[in-house]
Amino acid sequence: MAGALEGILVVTLEQAVAAPLASARLADAGARVIKLERPEGDFARAYDAFALGQSSYFVWINRGKESCTVDLKNPSDLALVRRILAGADVFIQNLAPGATARLGLGSEELRREFPRLTVCDISGFGHGSPDHDRKSYDLLVQAETGLAGVTGSEASGATRVGVSVSDISTGQAAYSAILEALFARERTGRGRHIQLSLFDTLAEFMNVPYLTHRYGGKEPPRIGLAHPSIAPYGVFHALDGDVLIAIQNEREWAVFRDEVLGDPAMASDPRFTSNNDRVKNRPALDGLVQEFFDKKSVAEMIELLDRSRIAYGRVSTMAELQSHRSLATTDVQTPAGPVALIAPTAIVDGKRPELGRVPSIGEHSEAIRAEFAPKL
Repeated sequence: MAGALEGILVVTLEQAVAAPLASARLADAGARVIKLERPEGDFARAYDAFALGQSSYFVWINRGKESCTVDLKNPSDLALVRRILAGADVFIQNLAPGATARLGLGSEELRREFPRLTVCDISGFGHGSPDHDRKSYDLLVQAETGLAGVTGSEASGATRVGVSVSDISTGQAAYSAILEALFARERTGRGRHIQLSLFDTLAEFMNVPYLTHRYGGKEPPRIGLAHPSIAPYGVFHALDGDVLIAIQNEREWAVFRDEVLGDPAMASDPRFTSNNDRVKNRPALDGLVQEFFDKKSVAEMIELLDRSRIAYGRVSTMAELQSHRSLATTDVQTPAGPVALIAPTAIVDGKRPELGRVPSIGEHSEAIRAEFAPKL
């Protein structure tokens, strides 16, 4: 089955994670993606060597692309890029702010020359902000937006989220905005100029703690594996492992209290009457729940929770995720052989997308240069 974006040409001047993730999603949907790399390649190729001697980052988010090496200081290579862009639908770049404009590939110039082209610029800080020209990377943005400040526990202090959440979320946001632009062009015939930043994307995620502080006057506490505004909702320790439970509403609380804990008398305890009361009295409530867990194995707790339809999660290691019965994986072909990736999330008409091959540096340079050679 043809991908929804078959016939769409995407050109990228990308590196690291955010922009490559957006273009990988477009490639999964059937777009042709030409990745323009410096002669030494995207620096994410050297982040690690865990995937059959290749970077795990690069293998994950560069499938289905064609790699063409270019030296943008070389006038003939710059002319090649412009010829490719003349037939492109989308141009994505996350070079340093102002770099593409200095090369004559800035958004204003390109959209004037190619009005059907959508240009997506990704930066560390938002366009027009005082920090726009600053260098910025994922972990720095986690810290600066306050995410690190609400992550971890009081004992651990501010903590990094364990994946590159700033980059990943910005790549996803770019993908969504590009799809909107392509849809809008069907009506208007014109492309769009999209500007996203790691800071803006992650800051938007912070609205609940932001509003808690701005209007409630409270700095959200770091409470580890627990929910800051719902109780009981967090991790408890059984005899042989940990189980995280999630109580979302008063009906679930009543079921958990009566059928799992077996303590209907708690219904008359004023400390636990409503969720707000339970949050205020979280230490006492968690202590009572933990006393119950102290006497049960993980298997016994899971049986009780399943029987009562209470949501729970096990705190998995990567080894346990790898063997998880619900984990879907798919192979991607790489220059070093097939690598098993966790599969893309969307199942459309019963199928997940097939992933294209991960390119070696400049693998398609010769063919692309021939295809987009100057017309005689």
